Amino acid sequence: MIPLQDLLIFILAAFGLVITPGPNMIYLISRSITQGKKAGIISLFGIVTGFLFHILLVSVGITAILFAVPIVYLGLKTVGVCYLIYLAFQAIKPNSQNIFEARTDLPTDQPLKLFSMGFFTSILNPKIAIFYVSFFPQFIKIEYGSVFWQSIELGITQMMVSFSVNLIIVLTAAKTAIWFARNPIWMKIQKWFMASILTSLALKMALDKSK
Repeated sequence: MIPLQDLLIFILAAFGLVITPGPNMIYLISRSITQGKKAGIISLFGIVTGFLFHILLVSVGITAILFAVPIVYLGLKTVGVCYLIYLAFQAIKPNSQNIFEARTDLPTDQPLKLFSMGFFTSILNPKIAIFYVSFFPQFIKIEYGSVFWQSIELGITQMMVSFSVNLIIVLTAAKTAIWFARNPIWMKIQKWFMASILTSLALKMALDKSK
């Protein structure tokens, strides 16, 4: 089992990931606004199911290889730090994307298609793939027990964080979009808050001398 302190840091990293604009969030917001909350929730279940694809890829042996080849671990750690800094910059750069500027050209789809589109949006999302491959090894240690089950534990934790945050977004997307449109200053505050979390996580990862 992963210690609670390490798990809480991972939860913060997962939270930082889920609140940054990306294909999953933009699709969910757009779908919720154009087709309603029910369509957004069905799409969300598809996205969360897609996370299982990434979890299995990590859990069946990728992390074991990383422990055997330290230079690979160092490389992925560097990728993780750089990616966090990139996300932080993307959040605050001039004319950065407003996540509540939803697409209005989405067609009305049936539940099965909503689920499948959410699923494929998730498995093809590079942000999720980079997070799983570069972040999981930071929190997995041989002394904590089975590498496989540690990966599963981290994966389930990330799924729960993502589902909870995205569910709130789906249920409040329309009202939140209107509120941010009327109060643009809070959108700037949200972006800087997001960037601060991501930068803090990048510094912690860069200074971590474990392994």
